[in-house]
Amino acid sequence: MFLLPADPTWIEILGLVLHVALAGSVSIDVLLKKSDVRAALGWIALAWFSPILGALIYFLFGINRVTRRALKLRRHDDGRTGADGGPAAPDGHIALLNEVSARVTREQLTGGNELTLLEGGDETYPAMLEAIAGARHSIALASYIFRADTAGREFCDALIAAHRRGVAVRVLLDGVGAGWVWCPPRSWLLRGGVHCALFLHTWMPWRMPFLNMRNHRKLLVVDGELGFVGGINIGSENLTGKSRRRPIRDIHFRVRGPVVRALMDTFARDWSFATHESLDDDFWWPRLERHGDIFARGLRSGPDTDLYKLETILGAALTLAKDRIRIVTPYFLPDARLQFALHQARLRGVKVEILLPARSDQRLMDWAMRGHLRFFRHMDITFFASPGPFDHTKLCTIDGRWCLIGSSNWDARSFRLNFEFDLECIDGAFTADVDARIDAKLARANRLSPDALAAEPVWLRLRNAAARLMMPYL
Repeated sequence: MFLLPADPTWIEILGLVLHVALAGSVSIDVLLKKSDVRAALGWIALAWFSPILGALIYFLFGINRVTRRALKLRRHDDGRTGADGGPAAPDGHIALLNEVSARVTREQLTGGNELTLLEGGDETYPAMLEAIAGARHSIALASYIFRADTAGREFCDALIAAHRRGVAVRVLLDGVGAGWVWCPPRSWLLRGGVHCALFLHTWMPWRMPFLNMRNHRKLLVVDGELGFVGGINIGSENLTGKSRRRPIRDIHFRVRGPVVRALMDTFARDWSFATHESLDDDFWWPRLERHGDIFARGLRSGPDTDLYKLETILGAALTLAKDRIRIVTPYFLPDARLQFALHQARLRGVKVEILLPARSDQRLMDWAMRGHLRFFRHMDITFFASPGPFDHTKLCTIDGRWCLIGSSNWDARSFRLNFEFDLECIDGAFTADVDARIDAKLARANRLSPDALAAEPVWLRLRNAAARLMMPYL
């Protein structure tokens, strides 16, 4: 606490007043907004016992909510938002999971979709660049990372070329992930006449609390009817042998059908928030036809009105699973609720397989995950560690019929701090294809034992446990 001496100077009095005002403001904000009691107590204690610094840390990293202005979009659904395609609507416990998701997202399951799995940048980038080159009316691209390298330059050239032939192009990059201080691709695009904006990027001190939030979505929508979604950013590390950075394995998806509307809807909301421009022209919202048999639903999540949606749906999926749960994620730090749901699934006899990278691209995250896995020792969950190169893939399947694909990791940042986009898919054949990719990954992986982590030297366990304390912000 800030204590005054017996004969305080005006500077010391001013410091005390400032400390009380800041700590009081933090306390009020915490009491009104934080649902977790332990987190609330921690923030209040930090604000009062660390004069000024504690309040500054809270304003930078503790405010985890963005208020967006309402946005009405011309979605032109043409009656195609219901489950109107495919051989049969979901039944049994998958139908119940669908009902839960519909209530959480307030979006109906959409039938008649086609999804094509693309392995790494070697398959994804050519497909995306071909779509950009063939665009007739519009291109909407969002990426968390956009490197100033060979891959980034190729995308910039393609987008500029599209703009010059009269295509409406909008590019949205994250204000931190794409380069908070300097973002060369944005400069290239702007010089080429392309509309390019940074999401939650500002130098204004009163907006600095948003520094801790990221737009982690990876979306491309061409002519409002062809979409790409998944976990791949734009950078040469995703290409075989074409980067000085550590190579990355990942998966992306090409999407056709009515669910592309959800991709466009999400981009339009983010673009309007960042630029105050509404994408209302008809060419952004064409009538969408059926292209396949897959039922799908877009799932927006983020620290706004979409907070807790992803966690709630994943929790429901784990709770309703009957036979098998499979999770592939680069970062695994689930909170107590999802951890409990996984444990309950194993107690019901559900087989649970979780694939993690043997080494990720973030050392602190590796330590935290190793510290966290010790608490899974008695759950009889099968963990695997994939050898290098780093696997950035994000997949989840339930009972061979339901799967989740997109940008979200299994950590607090994706669940609470990032703006994410995933597709919830219900289709046996498509889920079998995803499971086959998981099988191939498991065949190359090694078993990972939480018991072995608990038996590591004390100094390693202390290091990992200390890193785990950063779990709410990793």
